[in-house]
Amino acid sequence: MKIEHNKSLKNYNTFGIDVKATEFITINSKKELVEVLSIHKDKNIFILSGGSNMLLTKDLESLVLHIAIKGITTSIESDNYALVSASAGENWHDFVQFCIHNDFGGLENLSLIPGYVGSAPIQNIGAYGVELKDSFVSCETVNLKTGENRLFTKEECNFEYRNSVFKSKLKGKYIITKVTFKLSTKEHILNTSYGAIENALKEKNIDTPTIKDISETVIAIRKSKLPDPAVIGNSGSFFKNPVISVEAFTLLQKSYANIPHYQIDTKNIKVPAGWLIEQSGFKGKRWGDAGVHNKQALVLVNHSNASGQEILELSLKIKTTVKKKFGISLETEVNII
Repeated sequence: MKIEHNKSLKNYNTFGIDVKATEFITINSKKELVEVLSIHKDKNIFILSGGSNMLLTKDLESLVLHIAIKGITTSIESDNYALVSASAGENWHDFVQFCIHNDFGGLENLSLIPGYVGSAPIQNIGAYGVELKDSFVSCETVNLKTGENRLFTKEECNFEYRNSVFKSKLKGKYIITKVTFKLSTKEHILNTSYGAIENALKEKNIDTPTIKDISETVIAIRKSKLPDPAVIGNSGSFFKNPVISVEAFTLLQKSYANIPHYQIDTKNIKVPAGWLIEQSGFKGKRWGDAGVHNKQALVLVNHSNASGQEILELSLKIKTTVKKKFGISLETEVNII
């Protein structure tokens, strides 16, 4: 295992922020991970996977472990279900495409989400009416301090909207090495009602879609709305969609009759953060190399050489403006480092 010093992390985060790590090691197996943790247990350790849900605002004076463990296994559990396990270093979108190629249903709405499999449960990633928790069974982890293995069940992960125990109570305590999903092998339950999926399928004259149809539709929609991190630095949705009370929404609706919304339950309503940001005048605007995407205001972008601090300052400006205009506090979905 080679230790690299003063390693640039520009190619290891989707924002393309050029900060450095004091020390850097690529981890290719669980055995290597346990060994490194044993050797360097007195060091400050930072875990880095796909770098897709973070904003790096400074150099990391740490030993950065880049989790690149590969491998996918499958086992048929019943007439209509299979357990599919993927190692933490697998590219998430590639894994979803593997599942679709093998006719394993359940993850197709999560196509083209950037990042690695290992970081997906931390965020409880979701898109187009589906969340990771819907198919999640368990994940294997290694304790950062002791190097001991621990299996977390779905219940133990405490999944919530864009949140889990790994992002809250146990943040920085465990490293996910493998994730297992329960996926359908036939009689797939398709989710086409969210967003533009249903209309896009109608335009293609697809009446009985397959999981591949759903995936291809989601990919096309995401490409039409969201920038490719390989072209322009970004981390997808920077803010969570806020959930407000029905009473608060009713008051807002008096001033903004056309405000889009999604009913969560009898007491709560979700409002699109992108709409709030666009109405606040930020869509497509740019401050130096830090900016807001011109097609989706929920996405902050690095046009070239913006620093993490510049993007952070822009996000704070957006939060302040939205709060003043709508009385709604935006929460970041991206981890600020």
